Amino acid sequence: MALFNDSQNRKPGFRLALLASILAIVVVGLGAFTRLSHAGLGCPDWPGCYGHVWAPQADHEIERANAAYPDMPVKLDKTWPEMVHRYFAGSLVILTLFILALAIKHRHKPAQPLKLPIFILGLIILQALFGMWTVTLKLWPQVVTTHLLGGFAMLSLLWLLTLRLDNRNWRLADRDVGRVVALRRWALLGLVVAIVQISLGGWTTSNYAAVACPDFPTCQTHWLPPMDLAQGFNLFQHIGPNYLGGTMDNAARIAIHFSHRIGAIVTALYVAFLAWKLFFQVALPETRRMAVILLIVVCAQVLLGIGNIVLHFPLAVAVAHNLTGALLLLTLVTLNHRVFTAQPR
Repeated sequence: MALFNDSQNRKPGFRLALLASILAIVVVGLGAFTRLSHAGLGCPDWPGCYGHVWAPQADHEIERANAAYPDMPVKLDKTWPEMVHRYFAGSLVILTLFILALAIKHRHKPAQPLKLPIFILGLIILQALFGMWTVTLKLWPQVVTTHLLGGFAMLSLLWLLTLRLDNRNWRLADRDVGRVVALRRWALLGLVVAIVQISLGGWTTSNYAAVACPDFPTCQTHWLPPMDLAQGFNLFQHIGPNYLGGTMDNAARIAIHFSHRIGAIVTALYVAFLAWKLFFQVALPETRRMAVILLIVVCAQVLLGIGNIVLHFPLAVAVAHNLTGALLLLTLVTLNHRVFTAQPR
C-alpha cells in the first residue's frame, strides 16, 4: 500500500499521526461496543470506577461499592468495557501530546501543520469532558450524541493530519486538474451528507431507537408508519433521569429510526452519484480507484444496516456498522483532501 512506502516527501510526525489514527479507530470501536452493550453506566463515577483505578474485584470492594451506589450495583460484565474504552482514550491523549511536541519542534519547516495538531489536542480534551458528562448526566442523549460525533471528528482530523504529513497529493496533467477541481463542491457536499447521516445514527443509538423498526423493508409492517417527529427530535429533553434504555415512547423512536433509514437511502444514492462522476466523468486512474473504494464502503455499510435489522441487532454487526460508517467518513475526507490539493505535474 502506497501509504507505507516512499517516505521521501513525508513530514515529521507522519508515523505518529498514522498510529494515532489507528488508535482512534480502536477507540471509536470500543465506544460503540460500550454503548451498544449497554455498558455506558458500567462505572457510575469518573475517571475511576466505583472509586477504583480499574473496578472493584474483591467481595468486600464490591459490597462497599454497592453500598455507595445502591441504584447502580456493580456488574463486572459492564465495568470492563467502560474502563478499557477510557484507558485507550487516555492513551490517545498522550500520543497526541507527542504529535504536538513534534509539530512545535519542526514548526519552521515549510508546510508543517501546527494549528491542526493544537486543534486536535483541544478536541480530544473536550471529548474527555463529554465522556465524563456522559456518565455524570446518566446518558443524556444530547451529550451521548455529541460525544459520538466528537469521536468521529477526532478520527477524521487525525486522518486529515496523516494525509497532510504524508504529502501525497494528486499530481495530474494540466488538462486534468480543472476536471478534478470541478469536483470540489460535490466532494464537500458528500462529506456533509455523510456527517448528517452519522448524526442521525448517533441520535438513533442515543435514544435506543434501533429496535423501533424490527422488520425490513417495512417499518412496523408499514411503508410509512405512524410516528411522532416532534417528540423524536426534541432536543430539549431535561437533565435528571437515567436515560439508560431510553425514555421516549415508541412513536418517537419510530420517527428517529425511520429518518435514519431515509438518510441511509439519500447517502447511498449520493455516494453512488459521486462515484459515477469520479469513474465516468473525470475518468482518471486516481479518481476511478477512489470511486471503487467509495462504492465498496457504502455498499458494505448499507448491507450491515440491513443485516442489523434482519439478524435482530447482533452486537458484532452493530459495532461493524459503526466502524464502517467511520470508514466511509474517512474515505470522503481522503477524497476531499485529494481534490482540494490536486496539482499539475
